[in-house]
Amino acid sequence: MIAVENLSVVWPEFQLREISLHIERGEFFALLGPTGAGKTVVLESIAGLVRPTSGSIRVAGRDVTRLAPELRNIGIVYQDYALFPHLTVLENIRFGLRYVPPTDRPAPSWLDGLIDLLDLQRILHRLPLNLSGGEKQRASLARALAVQPTVLLLDEPLAALDPRFRDEIRHTLKQLHEQFDITLLMVTHDFDEARYLAGRIGVLCNGRLEQVGPAAEVFQRPATPFVAGFVGMKNIFPGRRCDDRLEFAGLSCPLPGEVVGNPDHVALRPEDIVLRHQASFAAPMVTCHGTIERIVPAGFWHECTVRCDAARFSAVLSRRAMVEGGFQEGDMVFLGFEPAALHAF
Repeated sequence: MIAVENLSVVWPEFQLREISLHIERGEFFALLGPTGAGKTVVLESIAGLVRPTSGSIRVAGRDVTRLAPELRNIGIVYQDYALFPHLTVLENIRFGLRYVPPTDRPAPSWLDGLIDLLDLQRILHRLPLNLSGGEKQRASLARALAVQPTVLLLDEPLAALDPRFRDEIRHTLKQLHEQFDITLLMVTHDFDEARYLAGRIGVLCNGRLEQVGPAAEVFQRPATPFVAGFVGMKNIFPGRRCDDRLEFAGLSCPLPGEVVGNPDHVALRPEDIVLRHQASFAAPMVTCHGTIERIVPAGFWHECTVRCDAARFSAVLSRRAMVEGGFQEGDMVFLGFEPAALHAF
């Protein structure tokens, strides 16, 4: 459905370098990365709002690389909604239809179905000024979908919403994807959001695509140190394979089954680490001792930084585990993890 080949955008202050993406018909694909990675540049290149320096873009088998935005049959939704402030919700929704030839306009039932699905009936005659964040985003979605686009592009659609509205729109997006035969490409910096909505994801950093794959695969088997850190593997160390063992951070551990070749990095998720006051770990747990340097509360969880000789480990403990363990900054503790939890790359 979307085929991006060797897409490059060269500006004085930024370069997007040879991006290749293939997104299937009906797929929900998420493009992730930190602020400034180039996510929106990819999105706007597909929409026709940014002219590529080189490369090609095909949508539904048609080369749209040099085609005007209004001729691409692509809808786009921004995080700031971009609703026309002087038009009512209904007028905003219908706005794009004026650029569609009468013979190609969707049936009235399409628009009625969108309004029902997005629960917009009671606010159709309001101006954007009188809408909540969630209502604005639902109106923006309806406007983008009113022309029955082949592809819907979403630029950080949940970033500007408070948690209550964010959950509402997240559920709405899932409904839209399940109910309509439409291809969705969303850019976000929130990995949990992407895991919930998307089947596959791509991770972008400094204008380069670092990894593409199923969400679970990228989460469990990141391909680079950047991707590992981005998906929450905060414990990333230089390492090496020595026969049937992994050596890193002053430790020598049994080799996990997934290791192929000679990796130079080892990563470990914080939630896979166990802290205890006594060295009461059973085999095959790998253990070391250290000192808790910092404890940062984060709602139902606490993040503990533990120094073990020359290395620092980050461990995430539930609030209950913190209370029952009585852990405090400065405590001497023993740290343990299963060898199978290690990821080497």
